[in-house]
Amino acid sequence: MRTEAKRAARAAESSATFRVLARSGFAANGLVHILIGVIVLVAALGGRGESDQAGAFKAIAAAPLGFVVLWVIAVALWALAVWHFAEGLLARAPGSDATDVAKKWGLRVSEWGQAAVFAALGAISAAVALGARPDADEAAQVTSRGVLSLPGGVFLLGAVGLGVLIAGIAFFVMGVRRSFRTKVEIPSGGLGRGIEALGVVGFVAKGVALAIIGVLLLIATVRLDPDTAGGLDGAIDALLALPFGPVLAGIVGVGFLAYGVFCGFRARYAKL
Repeated sequence: MRTEAKRAARAAESSATFRVLARSGFAANGLVHILIGVIVLVAALGGRGESDQAGAFKAIAAAPLGFVVLWVIAVALWALAVWHFAEGLLARAPGSDATDVAKKWGLRVSEWGQAAVFAALGAISAAVALGARPDADEAAQVTSRGVLSLPGGVFLLGAVGLGVLIAGIAFFVMGVRRSFRTKVEIPSGGLGRGIEALGVVGFVAKGVALAIIGVLLLIATVRLDPDTAGGLDGAIDALLALPFGPVLAGIVGVGFLAYGVFCGFRARYAKL
């Protein structure tokens, strides 16, 4: 069974059509982040809007033929999810010692985690296309309430919050160290420098937003208060409540715009 799964994964990765679909997933992700950036900037200027993926999908749904665009985005994101799943399945250890095996499983967890995220985003896009209007913050609070009601749920929610916080730190570090360059064939010249600058700003901004979400989940765990938990929209609200909050939120909004544009270039230059 394992051999057949790997054979199917290799066949998928060698398919030119599937590569195009996976690249379109990066483009779809970029469009979503650009819309989130715009909504965050509107919120920073005093306007209202859901500054998360669900809010971006709802904005698309409100446009003419928006449901068609949402289905295209859903299919593209699902294709990218399958690609990441295949990458994790085919991950190999550079050696046979314990450290090398740990690296292989670390890579698998990373790839499968990304696959889960893109699959979930595709599902949200499809749900909005079918008429659903999800509230990410409310869903986070309901889920946190359910987790806290389970035996040992406080430890599970704390682990999730810590995981999201670590993911935020990872994004921040990738931006600062520019390690995202290993995943993209950045062209030379001014275009390459521009793409790299977009990646730095975008990864740092997304890292900050994810770190805030992780902190909110940890606060909900410590206080045993699920209403404290929230998603990206809640993170932006937390930023706005700080001194100079609108300025900070505006910077994050610009960062999401940069990340979105970077994902657009990644659709063209990603190492697949």
